[in-house]
Amino acid sequence: MSEVSISTITPRKRIFELKISEIWQYRDLLVLLIRRDIKISYKQTILGPLWFFIQPLLTTVMFLLVFGRIARIPTGGTPPVLFYLGGITVWNYFSECLKLTSDTFVKNSAIFGKVYFPRIIMPLSIVSSNLVKFFIQFGLFLGVFFYYYFTDKNVIPNTTLLFLPVYIIILAVLALGFGLIISAMTTKYRDLTFLIQFGIQLWMYATPVIYPISQIPEKYRWAIMANPVSSIVEAFKYGFTGLGSFSSEGIFYSGGFAIVLFFIGVAIFNRTEKTFMDTV
Repeated sequence: MSEVSISTITPRKRIFELKISEIWQYRDLLVLLIRRDIKISYKQTILGPLWFFIQPLLTTVMFLLVFGRIARIPTGGTPPVLFYLGGITVWNYFSECLKLTSDTFVKNSAIFGKVYFPRIIMPLSIVSSNLVKFFIQFGLFLGVFFYYYFTDKNVIPNTTLLFLPVYIIILAVLALGFGLIISAMTTKYRDLTFLIQFGIQLWMYATPVIYPISQIPEKYRWAIMANPVSSIVEAFKYGFTGLGSFSSEGIFYSGGFAIVLFFIGVAIFNRTEKTFMDTV
């Protein structure tokens, strides 16, 4: 008689467990999902991938008109186009990752109910695919940066640019942590799905994307810097222009915040994963 192989599927015992080896085992699925997310972004559009460039350019033009010309908010000596585009490039990556990971359970409930794979692969694929979009928009930012580098003597890059990969990792972990928590909550409270986009817009105004931190009154500045994204946006702009502010304490704060938030998000995500099919 041939031997019968029996596999027993049991729920995870530890809520902080990531199972890196299992994620690695499903790495082909992760790559497939990343490709799918990128293709979906411009599927059935006339301009296709060009929207990756058009969107930040249109947003920059709008910021120039509204905040530069009408509201006349100073940019701290940085050329306005470079200032706004820098903030938009960083913010777009964070906001897109957060928005798309926040409904992981609801959007993929049909798939989750049919086949097993590490569920965290879904939000990981979102963070990774948006990284591709980030680098495309970052290329656009570099083109504008080099123009001003050779034409504007005030634009002086510095060695803090060496920490650029650290900034990106912190943003990815922050977005992933927040997204995991919100995605777990949306299984019971669907209202959050409608509120998340509005909340992201408000969050942008609490981040120095359209204004330098130096324009915030001293007594309120602590509130803006309590936002873990603020230090990253400021450091990104400072590294390329030498204008603005750079705080190593702020970067450590953002990094620490991201790590703690990520583990809390994993714990809540793993706990929700066991029972979410009963509530979705």
